Amino acid sequence: MSAGASEGEPLAFLVTGENPALVSEEVTRLVSELAGGADRSLVVEDFSDEDLDLGAVVDACRTPPFLSDRRVVVVRDAGRFGADQLQVLVGYLQVQLPTTRLVVAAGGGQLPARFVSAFGRSPATRTVPTDVSAREAHGWVAERLSRAGLKLDRDAAALVEEHLGEDLSRLSTLLGVLEAAYGSGAQVSREQLEPYLGDPGGVPPWDLTDAIDRGDSEQALRVLHRLSDAGGRHPLVILAILHRHFSSILQVQSPSITSEVEAAAALGIQKGRSTFPAKKALDAARRLGPRGTGDAIIALSDSELALKGKLDWEPALALEVLVARLCRLSRSARGARGAGVAPRGRGRR
Repeated sequence: MSAGASEGEPLAFLVTGENPALVSEEVTRLVSELAGGADRSLVVEDFSDEDLDLGAVVDACRTPPFLSDRRVVVVRDAGRFGADQLQVLVGYLQVQLPTTRLVVAAGGGQLPARFVSAFGRSPATRTVPTDVSAREAHGWVAERLSRAGLKLDRDAAALVEEHLGEDLSRLSTLLGVLEAAYGSGAQVSREQLEPYLGDPGGVPPWDLTDAIDRGDSEQALRVLHRLSDAGGRHPLVILAILHRHFSSILQVQSPSITSEVEAAAALGIQKGRSTFPAKKALDAARRLGPRGTGDAIIALSDSELALKGKLDWEPALALEVLVARLCRLSRSARGARGAGVAPRGRGRR
């Protein structure tokens, strides 16, 4: 990397994200890339003090490098500062020193939207998001496995993705442990991987509702436990997830709603937004029929009473019974349709 900036090369980076581990991992990778092979003690100045003065950060950014051709200045937990405090960094971004690379990392609170917007509008800057959506998780895991110091076979790679769930920040640690155990460049099988996996990670809530819609009790209970244990979701939060799912089914449970577009309108989905949730709700409504949907709502009400102390049940038991009841309703509805019998409350199609 040359001391001066090439045309179009960013001089400042904003690392955003909600997961502190993923933010820290990206900052580490980015600083290593920017520092290159230079002596880090001469090149990198890392600001993480609790009583940090951002004026000192700007002074460091404006200081020419010493015994090197570059400086990398890092500000961590920028979310602890307000937009007015961060304005001093925005001011620096207007006229940056070409031998300095500034890295600002999220954390310590919510980054002010005004600062994020101003950073993006400044010249020679780049925002580096670290949040990974459920849709992106497969590609994210595959990309990191491809540049790991060892190779996981297909079954092992699939197991890693399934086991980690939403806890993607554990991947780098897991890969480091595997490399220490088996050596750099090793080929790791599913059997070799399993002893190092630890507890399963959290999963997105739609994994639970999808399993219930399929009537898959075993998978639904497994996901339920991951939501409550690894995911740390309170029983009432899980109940709210299920209530919202079946309320959507109830809202489209009308003979007048026959299309995905009509279902989306009934659910209040704004134009331009994905109508896939409406399609899922409508499909479930057609399967369950009015009677099945009503039975599901009754099961949810019974579970709510149990969770609020009306029944002498442990919260975990109340949710397990609820999930089992909902799965049974889905299986019954699927069985009726498979046998050519319409769910009760609807005519044959």
